[in-house]
Amino acid sequence: MDNFEKTAVRVSVVSIVGNIVLSVLKMLAGILAHSGAMVSDAVHSASDVFSSIIVIIGVKISAKDSDREHPYGHERMECVASIVLAVILLVTGLFIGADALKTITGGNFSEIKAPELFALIMAVVSIIVKELMFWYTRYYAKKLDSGAIMADAWHHRSDALSSVGALIGIAGARMGFPVLEPVASLVICIFIAKASVDIFRDAMNKMVDRSCDEETEEKMRECVLAQEGVKGIDLLRTRIFGNKIYADIEINADGNKTLSEGHEIAENVHSAIEHEFPKVKHIMVHVNPSE
Repeated sequence: MDNFEKTAVRVSVVSIVGNIVLSVLKMLAGILAHSGAMVSDAVHSASDVFSSIIVIIGVKISAKDSDREHPYGHERMECVASIVLAVILLVTGLFIGADALKTITGGNFSEIKAPELFALIMAVVSIIVKELMFWYTRYYAKKLDSGAIMADAWHHRSDALSSVGALIGIAGARMGFPVLEPVASLVICIFIAKASVDIFRDAMNKMVDRSCDEETEEKMRECVLAQEGVKGIDLLRTRIFGNKIYADIEINADGNKTLSEGHEIAENVHSAIEHEFPKVKHIMVHVNPSE
């Protein structure tokens, strides 16, 4: 197991354990303290457990070596995991929103029992723990450049926002405004839907061979032109494949050089790009004779 896979699995296991503990405690608080918002929040945390399991599966598959059927590797499986996470997150949010909307349109707010103090305390604990989990997971997502782990991080952030909504709703219900609890759940639904759309969009960008940003391509050009024997660049194409980069470059060199000399120039360009840009997994360098 390489360092990427090992770290990603460790981060996901931390998420799973944390979410199991939190979801159980929040469900108990919701039931015992008569808080619908806290029950919704517990369901949200429970969905994060399945999300982290999907992350582990996606990372393990994407880390597999290239084979005959997949000569370019399996990196896109991590994007597939991100898309699955986005869908799970959206469905979770819609269920929470539908339940809240049903309560609001019912109009029987006098029948809603005010939550007890335990629910309020649990909401505060959840906000703190989930925000810490968000920053922990986000740190490693950026370090590993993993879309699936970043999606998992935003699950934690959406859960923290969910708990903020629950806190406001519970506090409002205890102060004599019971409608605030289902309203809080509805707001939670909107936050969750926004996060799921962002995750889905990022994963799709990595699935459709989007090129690198202009800054990265410009640095590549500078790196290529700095190599001895390169007179110019006729073509530079890049594409993002999962969390890796593939590049095709056409350079021009002195047409009077021998085939071996032209090959050596191309090899120098190839090595320089792979050294300067660790995310580049494969680069094809073609040499054209300079006019």
